[in-house]
Parts: sequence; structure tokens; C-alpha cells
Amino acid sequence: MSDALKHECGIAHIRLLKPLSYYKEKYGTAFYGVNKMYLMMEKQHNRGQDGAGFASIKLDMKPGERYISRVRSIEQQPIQDIFSQINTRINNVLTENPDYADDLELQKRHVPYLGEVLLGHVRYGTFGKNSVESVHPFLRQNNWMHRNLIVAGNFNMTNVKQLFNRLVEIGQHPKEYTDTITIMEKIGHFLDDSVSKIYKKLKKEGYNKNECSPLIANRLNVAKILKKASKHWDGGYAMAGLLGHGDAFVFRDPAGIRPAYYYKDDEVVVVASERPVIQTVFNVAFEDVKELDPGCAIITKKSGEVSIEQILEPLERKACSFERIYFSRGSDAEIYQERKLLGKLIMPQVLKAINNDIKNSVFSFIPNTAETSFFGMIETVEEELNKQKTAAILDGQRSLSSENVREILSEHPRIEKIAIKDVKLRTFITEDSSRDDLVAHVYDVTYGVIKPEDNLVIIDDSIVRGTTLKKSILKMMDRLNPKKIVVVSSAPQIRYPDCYGIDMANLESLVAFNAALELLKENNLYHKVEEVYNKCKAQVDLKDKDVTNFVKEIYEPFTDEQISDKISELLSDKSINAEVKIIFQSVSNLHKACPKNLGDWYFTGNYPTAGGNRVVNRAFINFYEGNKERAY
Repeated sequence: MSDALKHECGIAHIRLLKPLSYYKEKYGTAFYGVNKMYLMMEKQHNRGQDGAGFASIKLDMKPGERYISRVRSIEQQPIQDIFSQINTRINNVLTENPDYADDLELQKRHVPYLGEVLLGHVRYGTFGKNSVESVHPFLRQNNWMHRNLIVAGNFNMTNVKQLFNRLVEIGQHPKEYTDTITIMEKIGHFLDDSVSKIYKKLKKEGYNKNECSPLIANRLNVAKILKKASKHWDGGYAMAGLLGHGDAFVFRDPAGIRPAYYYKDDEVVVVASERPVIQTVFNVAFEDVKELDPGCAIITKKSGEVSIEQILEPLERKACSFERIYFSRGSDAEIYQERKLLGKLIMPQVLKAINNDIKNSVFSFIPNTAETSFFGMIETVEEELNKQKTAAILDGQRSLSSENVREILSEHPRIEKIAIKDVKLRTFITEDSSRDDLVAHVYDVTYGVIKPEDNLVIIDDSIVRGTTLKKSILKMMDRLNPKKIVVVSSAPQIRYPDCYGIDMANLESLVAFNAALELLKENNLYHKVEEVYNKCKAQVDLKDKDVTNFVKEIYEPFTDEQISDKISELLSDKSINAEVKIIFQSVSNLHKACPKNLGDWYFTGNYPTAGGNRVVNRAFINFYEGNKERAY
């Protein structure tokens, strides 16, 4: 991707359904769950490199024995760091106590992290400081085992302020103003309430205090707690939680914005943000890994009973399309085909831009996630070239010599590795001109493969801000002296901020928005900016369900191609000699390629929850007023 985006997080949950002795006997280690969790987190490191965390719960521990373990890190390689800490602590205990080596009961009582209920998280920070306190899992502690709550998730809420205020109204004093703390306290409030009610009922039934504890675990209705807690949530989320006594859940938002997949057999229950992670780590088939339906939770009771419960009424499915284009692992069988199709579908526009001159065109991609779309693009180039070859042979009829035929058949698409990301340069010089010179060298190029009559076609996943494209990639491509540079985005124009995961909280950083503003100026339509501002301001006090996205009016006077051409103009300055053409995927083609993931609010402004319209209008108000605050 041309512009590094911080987005998403990854969750990993494992519930061992057998005693630890089972895994020791079958797999040779009681640390089977910990080892699998390491692999699941490592296989999702693409989803978060700002931090990582791990928590475990041991079942059926006696009072006074530690049953919750947690470790978090924001080191440069956080996953490796937390498991290094885990291994060090485990090895120290075993070294200091040789008698634990063959005694699983002693290991479980005294060795940390050796639990049956495990939760892992990898984090990309989209809001708040990147301190270890911001890293999931979060822990809400209590002396009652049932009231301990561990939470980790892949989510952003659009209405944190309202949720926070509701907690204050019921008498709570949250320690932080973040969506994670707010959500955890909301669940915790109804968990406390449920435990208290069950306890009072058991006392009336004649049970003593000591007898109540296991009965509370049996009677606790996790689905009911989640229904009450999530009643006013607005956002995209895959939320995982562990209760101190051993119940566990993963809960997905009702529009299916954030992903969650699960697998279950008689040994384990596994949940992750990506399907191929589960396939690889547990060596299971594609069809064995199920997608958790929107609005549902997979709940595992302490007893090992597993159920899928409908928590919220599902909305129209708007699973995030950016997951498919860029963020998820391309090794997923469906995602791989979808990305190839994205490359195929945009090819007619590319062929038009190069006047079908495949012979004098070099095709490449910007590493590394665009490679799959590149394969799809090249397949279409080859199909077009075969048509041209067939036409040439038929036109020549019998006058063609065998040498002429061989020459025609030998033509193939010219594929080269052009852009090479050299190093993550640190812009430690504050002077603008010096910093720009450093940024311009983030990519290096392969020299000697481009002729002056060539078109250079480069495909990228998406173009968001265009900063790296303008200051680095186009300048580096131009050094090769091509006739024309065609930059292809496998995603449509990103016109609107995201509020469900991607760190795109404002409008003015989006190159498509800036292109629309320039077009408004050139066409004497800039008065629309103030009109839209006034419409947005008029909705500030409305309920979310009554808010309209008026920012769409900024784009309405122009075609997609007009905006694309203006983006090409904005990103290529006078120092570039080659003609520059930037091509974007159409929204209709995106839907063809990713039919199950129709969440396209980045491109269309059609937000899947009511809070999205409030966020985009607030982002426009912030832009107009010069306010740098986040819109949510």
C-alpha cells in the first residue's frame, strides 16, 4: 500500500475441552494450548504490530491459588516478547522445582499460563496512546471469581461518549475515556448485577455461601448479559471475553463489519479474526472453519457446553471490504480469488489507458499485498494478447512464414519487479525539504528494463492519502524515463473517513476529498462547501438515526473519472516528465469481486450503522472549522 494505515486488530481464543493430561498424552505436552496460541497470534501479526497480549484462566482452582495470568507488550516484536516472558517464567518455575516435571497437578497449581481458557490479541492502535496500558486483553478484577472479566477485541465504537455517559448515570466512575474500558465496564456492570441476583436467589433456596459459587457458574446466562450490555453499542466489533470461573464468549457486531471465524471438535473450541489462521494452526479443512454470523456470540460454558446465541438482531450485512482488499491474509482461499478478480476487473480501464499497446508496456506491482491482484491483472493481459496474436495470424492467412508465426506467438506480457521497498527511513530531520528528500527514497527501482517508448503500469491495493505516491513512488518511477506511468488502485476512491477500525478519522487527509475540493473551485461551485457545513451543523443535536450524510454532496457534481484525473494532477508535480494516469476500481466491480463483503462506506459514504453518518458529518465540521480533533 502506498500509505501505511493503522487498522484492525486480531483476536485469538482457544478453549481446551479435555483435561491437560489428555494433551500431554496425545501431543506430548501439557502446554499444547499455549503453543497453539503462539502460532495463532503469529499468523495474525499482519493485523497488529503495535502491541500484543495474552491471558489464561485455570479451571477449578482452590481459593488462594492463582488462576488468572496475563502478559502484555509494546516491544518492537511484541508477540515474540510476550512468549519469551511466558517461556522464561515457566522454565524458571520448572527449574526451581524439579518435582513438578512429571506431576501435572503440581504444574497446574504452580506454573503460570498453564490454563484451559486462553485469549490472545494483536493490536494496531487507532485511538489513544500506544502504551502497555492500551494493549488488550483488559482485566477487570474482583474477589468474586465470577466477577473477574477479561476482554479483548477488534473494534471501534462510534458512540463512546454516549456509552461513557450512561455508565456515569448509573453511578460508575470509569478510569479511562476509551471504548475498550467503556465496553468492559458495561459488560462488567451487568455481570455484577447477574451474579448478585443469582446469589440472592440461591440464598433464598437455602444454599450456604460456599455452596453458591459453583451454582452461580452453572446458572450464569452469558447471552443475557451480552444482550443487556450491547443494547446501545454502535460500531464494528468482534469482542472476546473470559469470565474468572471459566465461561468464555466471542461476540460479533450485527452488521458483520468485523470478522470472526470459529472451529470446534471434541478437543478444542477456537476463534480467530481470520479463517486460514485456524486452518493452518489446527490443520483443518476450509469447510470445517465457520464464520460467526453477525449479531451472534459463540459461548463456551465452564462445563464445556458450546452454543451459538443470537444476541442482537442482525442488520443488513456490511462486512468490511477493506478486509478483503488489503488487511486479511491473502492465503484465505476466498480472499485469494477475490483479489485476483479485482485485478482482472480493472484491466479494461488499464488497456484503454495504454491504447491496448501491450508490447510497449511493462507491468508491475507495489509490494507486497497487491501481488495477488497483479496476478489477476496479468491473466487478463495474457487473454488480450492471445486475441491480438490470433488476429495477427488470421490476418496474415497463408502468407505468414513459420518464423513470422513463431515471432507472433513468442510475444508475452512484460513483467518486472520495478519497485523495491528499501528501508523504513526515519525522518529525523525536521526541515520540510530535507524530510521530503528522505521520503522520496523509501522505494528504490530496478534500472535498465524500461525503454523511452514504454508505458509503466503499477498496481497497488489502494490510494488513500497519496503522500507516498507523490513524494516517493512517482518520482522514482519517473527516473526510469517511461513515456507514461499508469498507477492502478485495486480499490475504489476512498472518499470518506472510517469509524470502525481504520485510522482514517479526518477528511482532509484523503486525496479524493482534496481532488473534489479543487474541482469545486475550478467550476465555481465552492459555495457547496459552506452549504454542506451548514447542513452538517444543523444535525448536531439530532439522534443518530435521523442524521443524513451530507458530505456526499461534495462529490455529486463530478464523475469518478473527473475525480481520478484530478487526483492524477494533484499527485504529479512539474518535476515529473512522464504522463501520469491514476485509475481506480469501480464500486460495482468491487461488489462483483467481494460479493459477501459489501461494506463499502469508505467509497460510497453508505455507513452500516447510524453512528457512521454522525461521524462523517463531524469530520466535515472539523475540516471546515480547522479543528484537528478526531470525529469519534
